[in-house]
Amino acid sequence: MSFHLSDPVGAILGSALDGIALRQRVIADNIANVDTPHYRASSVDFEDNLRAAIASGDTDGSIAPTLTATDTPVGANDNNVDLRKETLAAVQSQFQYQMLTRATSDRFELLKTVAA
Repeated sequence: MSFHLSDPVGAILGSALDGIALRQRVIADNIANVDTPHYRASSVDFEDNLRAAIASGDTDGSIAPTLTATDTPVGANDNNVDLRKETLAAVQSQFQYQMLTRATSDRFELLKTVAA
C-alpha cells in the first residue's frame, strides 16, 4: 500500500496501515496453507518498531515490519498453522485496519476543514 503523508502523524498512520496490510496478507497465506505439509506459519510485528520510532521522534515513514516464523506446535503433517489462532488474528487485524482507516479519514477531514 505504502501510504505516507509528509507530516509525522501522517507518516505514522501510513506505516501502521502498511504493517496491518502486510499482516493481513501473511495471515491469508497462513490460512491458505493450513493443510500444506511442512508449511511454517509466519507472523508480522510492526508495533514495536512503530513505538520506538514515535519515542525517538524518527517518524520519517521508514518503519519496517518484522516477519517471523510462529512458535505454534507442529502437527501431524509437519505443519504448524493453527486455524483458530489465524482466524482470531484475521478478525483482530481487520478491526485494527478499520480503526486506522477511520483515523486517516478523520485526519483528512480535519486538514480539509483547516484549509477551507
